[in-house]
Amino acid sequence: MSPVIQKLIANGLFDRIPATFSTFFLEQLKDWNTLFPAEQTYFEQLFLLIQKIPATDQDVLFSTLRIVEKKMGINEKTWPRRSFTLDQVDFLNRNPHYAEWRQIIAGIFAQLDPILDEEKARHGQPRLSITVTPAELPVGPDRLWTRLKGRRIQLEDSLDFKKHLEPLFVQGDPQPYDRWIIQTDALDSLHPQICSLSYDGLSTYRERLSSEIQQVVDQEKLRGPRELGARLRKMRILPKEAGVANDPVMAEFIRAVLLAGNGTLLLNNTFVEWATVQAIRRARPSMMLTRFGVRNKMKPFSSLLIYADQDKTNVIPSQMDTLGSYVDLEIFYQYIWQEFEKYTEYRNNTVHLFTAEGMEEFLLIAPRDFQLPPSVSPEALTASLQEWMQF
Repeated sequence: MSPVIQKLIANGLFDRIPATFSTFFLEQLKDWNTLFPAEQTYFEQLFLLIQKIPATDQDVLFSTLRIVEKKMGINEKTWPRRSFTLDQVDFLNRNPHYAEWRQIIAGIFAQLDPILDEEKARHGQPRLSITVTPAELPVGPDRLWTRLKGRRIQLEDSLDFKKHLEPLFVQGDPQPYDRWIIQTDALDSLHPQICSLSYDGLSTYRERLSSEIQQVVDQEKLRGPRELGARLRKMRILPKEAGVANDPVMAEFIRAVLLAGNGTLLLNNTFVEWATVQAIRRARPSMMLTRFGVRNKMKPFSSLLIYADQDKTNVIPSQMDTLGSYVDLEIFYQYIWQEFEKYTEYRNNTVHLFTAEGMEEFLLIAPRDFQLPPSVSPEALTASLQEWMQF
């Protein structure tokens, strides 16, 4: 852990606050070396803020939580300090006061987070999000990005991903985990500080995960989903499967994304969307480029197997699903934009470009001080983005 957190622990802060609150976060902090800098900063600022609150105000802040913990039967015997195990997770989930407990926790953060957000707002910086739609979709630009409200701007020529967009991400002085490119197709080598992820580039790891998970399910006697989750946490990426395996933060990020259980192991665009959302939530990057592709049609029955390799479970040849991809992406665009809007550092600071390969139109959602004419060349657009990002 960081010296800041260690000092707070030594000073007894985590022993003074309610047991369920302190033990949950202590468990998160055990994996300090797999947290992004933004997460580490948040935890430090959160507990420094709690430490600064006068004792009487701390008592008021946590008073209802202490009351509900007593009703839940939480004490030193049922809930040992500085330990958060699967048994404790079960204890919470099965407790008749669980819903009340969650509501109280949310209320505590409703008081703390605005104070932390105010500090972030004072240190705002320009940010950029670019989302790229594949050319193969069976619709024109008038049918794209229909769930979003923004300005539709004409391009005097179509954007070239490698020529006009990708170079933006290697300009200036990239900081660790601050610029991301996430896409379906394999990526060329970029600046070492750019977080570059691709679904195709992780094919070796994905295939091994599918095989190992099937073996675990078939041969190991697991008691339930939580025990399976503990087993999955051990399935880390190997250096021969991707260079990021040597980075504990990125290695754990990729493992968590692929084993989320929501189709990221099977569907390229689902991987891209979920990896983007998780990168926004956890790393808070200043630049994000999300490039979708076209997914294959789900085969009969294999759609029920969230960790299984479709090609191995069903011999029917894979087929591209352009219409299904279009339907998915219309929802994914909205998910990505909404995820950015959740966080203070992105509101009124972010230029969002929704572009499509081969199409001479894009959607712009941006602060008022980022202006573009109704029609613009790709080169002029790139220059405007460089100026916005202060390169």
